[in-house]
Amino acid sequence: MAALVGSAGATWGLPALADDGEPTQVQPVLPKEPLSIVSASGRHVFSVELAKTPRQQQVGEMFRTQVPADGGMLFPWGAPQQSDMWMENTLVPLDIVFIGPDQRVQAIVENAVPQSLAHISSHGPALATLELAGGVTARLGIMVGDKVEAASLAPSAPVASVPQAAQPTTKTP
Repeated sequence: MAALVGSAGATWGLPALADDGEPTQVQPVLPKEPLSIVSASGRHVFSVELAKTPRQQQVGEMFRTQVPADGGMLFPWGAPQQSDMWMENTLVPLDIVFIGPDQRVQAIVENAVPQSLAHISSHGPALATLELAGGVTARLGIMVGDKVEAASLAPSAPVASVPQAAQPTTKTP
């Protein structure tokens, strides 16, 4: 998996926090599941970490020095909602893939700029957001409309539900 900077986390496996509650180091590797994207160029299989809790979603891929070409992080929102990301404390470029309620790629932002505070928006309800290593979507020919398959995206999948008002704007990872 990704090379990690610093220790594996503070007590109870949580990332270290500054006095203001902001993360100060990478979070431990999260549970993973297989995810496939079916495109005109074939079936592309990834092993993605699942960021299900609000804290896991806030920290995301912050402070990581690499994301494997066959890895990434999935942010399942539980129900379709607006998804806004940014790259604060993210040290590597990422391709950010917004997955629509129909489990298809709804939008892709390629090579998001490390450490940028610019908001990256789904521009509409997203079922989930997927972060991949920068450049992977172009290299594999992944495009808007491609089908995304993962257990966490199945209609009956148990996902931590975060009320819209309590949902922090995710600091990407």
